[in-house]
Amino acid sequence: MTESDGKPHQGSAGSDGEPVYADRVYRSIPGVISGVLLLAVAGWLIGDAALNGTGKTPYVALAAVPVFAFPVIAYTLRPAVLANDRRLVVRNPLRTITAPWASVDALRAGYSVELLADGRKFQVWAVPVSLRQRKRANRAQQRGGVEHTSRLGMVVGRQPTPEVLGSPDSTRAWSDQVVAVLQEMAERNASSPDAAGPLTVRWCWWIIAPTLAGLVALITAIAA
Repeated sequence: MTESDGKPHQGSAGSDGEPVYADRVYRSIPGVISGVLLLAVAGWLIGDAALNGTGKTPYVALAAVPVFAFPVIAYTLRPAVLANDRRLVVRNPLRTITAPWASVDALRAGYSVELLADGRKFQVWAVPVSLRQRKRANRAQQRGGVEHTSRLGMVVGRQPTPEVLGSPDSTRAWSDQVVAVLQEMAERNASSPDAAGPLTVRWCWWIIAPTLAGLVALITAIAA
């Protein structure tokens, strides 16, 4: 995963001669931390059962590994949003949506962040909406923005800069800030020739297939 440092890729340029910048990457750091902790605890428990269990316990424990591990990875470590001047990539637990900016109709943040593209609607798992954070942001805005609320939201990658997308707004929730940045990118890049093309949706089979295979193995081990 590439982290945006605001520097153009060496030797790369857009069709208009402008440099092509690295992806902006947004994801929920609390989600990543919870996933790592879950995998660590599960690894310890399953490892202990596999090494010290009796009878069919070791086989059941080993068969449970993909059934537990892959869904945890899918819902905590995998979700991310990647955006550059050409397209928006939304990595959800089981699908990857690649939307050239020309196909993006809008992004909005209600009770969840949604991508509207090519007449379809997709939830953006990597940018969770915190109603508590939004209420705190509203109170900060009413007090003149003295309270910095964005500390509860996490970004992997370059924060928006005043020269590019306007300075970060401390009186808006992190999810609302991200949506504003992505919406501005969509409006700015939609007419670019490099931002044209069809929207594509790909299923994440490296998550789905091992989980299903592990489920079959787990049922077999329990029934044996």
